[in-house]
Amino acid sequence: MTERQETAVRAPLGERISAKLSNAADEHRANAQPESTKAAKKAAAGKRPPRRARLRLTRIDPWSVMKTSFLLAIAFGVVTVVSVFIIWSVLAAAGVWDSINQTVQDVVGGQDAANWDVEKYVGMSRVMGFTILVSVVDVILITAIATLGAFLYNMSAALLGGVELTLAEDER
Repeated sequence: MTERQETAVRAPLGERISAKLSNAADEHRANAQPESTKAAKKAAAGKRPPRRARLRLTRIDPWSVMKTSFLLAIAFGVVTVVSVFIIWSVLAAAGVWDSINQTVQDVVGGQDAANWDVEKYVGMSRVMGFTILVSVVDVILITAIATLGAFLYNMSAALLGGVELTLAEDER
């Protein structure tokens, strides 16, 4: 008793990609023309058409913008500090500072150059302190600018009506 199992044969990759792109283009046309039932039917291709809603963004809550921008600015500051630390550590491990000191001694020469050390000027502690200072200033500026942007958007939306959006339901 042998059972023959049939496996589904998938269309070639090129055909599947073409079909997805065609369907996406049809949906885009349908979303661009929400009044057009013809475009919606073509996008649906035998299924129920995706639901669409035209909305207008008339107000952005400045408090939520401030909280979100503050959190993202903190994350950006942490990434900046960590990346500068990694770069400075790699430069130190690669011997860049010793190479610069040797080059200065070769070019300048004399007794003054023997005591000169580039790390006195651009050492890890100075660079990290400056980086932290810049990151704190960036957190304050980014938060303030984003919040001010929300206020400005609300004022312009009160005059002009806001931004119109057309949202469409996903097929899945």
